[in-house]
Formats: sequence, C-alpha cells, structure tokens
Amino acid sequence: MIKIGNIQIKYPVILAPMAGITDHPYRIICKRMGASIVYTEFVSAEGIFREYLKTLEMIKFTDEERPIGVQIFGDKPEVVAKSAKYINENFNPDIIDINYGCPVPKITKRGAGSAALKDLGLMKEISTAVRENVNNIPVTAKIRAGWDSNNIVAIEAGLLLQEIGVNAITLHARTTKQGFTGLSDWKIIKDLKNELYIPVIGNGDVKNVNDYINMIKYTKCDAVMIGRGALGNPWIFRDIVNHINNINHINISITDKINLCLYHISLLEKHKNEIACINLSKKHINFYIKNFDKSSDWRKKIMRMENINDIRIILNEMLLEY
Repeated sequence: MIKIGNIQIKYPVILAPMAGITDHPYRIICKRMGASIVYTEFVSAEGIFREYLKTLEMIKFTDEERPIGVQIFGDKPEVVAKSAKYINENFNPDIIDINYGCPVPKITKRGAGSAALKDLGLMKEISTAVRENVNNIPVTAKIRAGWDSNNIVAIEAGLLLQEIGVNAITLHARTTKQGFTGLSDWKIIKDLKNELYIPVIGNGDVKNVNDYINMIKYTKCDAVMIGRGALGNPWIFRDIVNHINNINHINISITDKINLCLYHISLLEKHKNEIACINLSKKHINFYIKNFDKSSDWRKKIMRMENINDIRIILNEMLLEY
C-alpha cells in the first residue's frame, strides 16, 4: 500500500488520463475492474477559468470513482492555479494533477503539456502557484522523460517538483518527440525513483501482468499507471490485482468482451447525448472487438450503424454466434 499525500492507495495500479477515453463510464468500468486511482480526461485550465460548460462537464464524477484525480493543463501559472482552486472548491476531487506530459502539437505549441520540459522555470512557476492555491489535497504531476533524446530532464524536473511540494510524480518514459512511438525507457523511471523520496509512478508499455511485474521489479517504482494498455482491456486491472492477491488468472472470453460492450453502452446512454453515445460506443467497440475470428467483419458492420439500438442488436447477434 502506498500513500500520496493523505490518500491511501490499496493496489499500485492506476488508470491514466486519456483524452476522449477516460470519461465517467470508462472510469467506472476500470474502477470496478480494480484500478485504485482513476483520472479524468485532461481539462483545459483556460476552459475552467472561463467556466465553459463543456469543460466543467468533463470534471464531474461520482463517489464510486474515488480516489479520483482531475488533470489540468495550461501555460499561464495564474490561470492554472485559479483553475485548480476552482476545481478543488467546486468538485472536491482527491487529487489535482498537472499535465506536463501531453506531446500533442496543438497543446505543446501553446506552451502547455510537455512543452514545460523545455522551460523548467515555467514548470516551477505553474507548480508553485497550484501548490499555493490547493493546500488541502495532494497535487501530483505527470511528466515525460524530456523533449527529445538529447534533452532528458526527468530527474531535474522531478527534483524541482518534489522541492515545491508535489506529492507524487508519474513518469511516462518517452520523450515528447517520440509521441507514442518506439519504446519507453524504463531506466529513466528507475533513475528518478533513486533520486526522489516522494512516490514515483511508472508509465509506458505496460500491456499485461508480466509487463507490470517487470516494471515494478526493474524500476522499483511505487505504482504503475496504465493508459493504452487498458484500451479494450480494462481486465488488465483485475489481472494485476489478482496477481497481487495470488489469485489464478481468469481468461477473457469473446462473450465477456461482448457483454462488456453492452454494459459500456448502457453507461454511455445514461450520461451522454445520442450522438456522443453512438460515437463513443463505436470508438470503444473498435478496441474491445478484435483479435478473434471474424472480429473485423463484426466491427465493420457495427461502424455502419447509425443508432444505438442497431449496435446493440448486432452485439446480441454476436452473443448467439459465440
């Protein structure tokens, strides 16, 4: 069991914040599968500061999701700090997380996300301002190894954040220039862990239980954050928790996948409008329904559907076949 500020974490396995993915329905699924902490999609500090309804909707959560972190991004210290204070006072999450890891150009071109890795002075200003405005709950940060392979700054950034009072750091061990390509360098996680006394959470290339075991063993990190490895496979959290508890691995059947699709759709229907429900259902079904006989044919058929009931009918047809 690890502790982030005043938050006790039962199992060292965490759902990463993912844009367009980690909304309320998906967080509920991953939480029920065993994720000890879940994070919202990253939200714009500017959008919070201006109280845009769409941005504020992304923050809403239920008590079942606790402990939950809200991740924010921005390039203006005062705006990021005020948005963190607003979230804390109006939504009362368990953790505020600052995004210094997003490599997407439309974010970094504005100086936000992992662009802060090129300007640790700005990272210091933002983090200090957030810490001063949110003093009753943990503040964490997610960083990358550096901007590129010639500028690895994870340890320097980690030491800076620790000194400011950040309570834990997640390191995605790729550079900004790598994006999501190539391999993450777990040695950087190991080196960061050796330098810090606050919890270090490893992130990158954990797709199954063996990857989890190997990351913990090699890096000695305090916990593992899983993002893309959970797409279409939220069972990865259950598998890791079962491993920790010495429970035998449970195979996932095609029927299990189809039934989870149906359940996921039911959650989306409760919380999304019709168009969003259809689009998100298709997105997640593309992750769930693959790697078995005729899965491509089924996916193509589902992608042609224009309403949720027709998608549900096809999934039920699949149940009859498998």
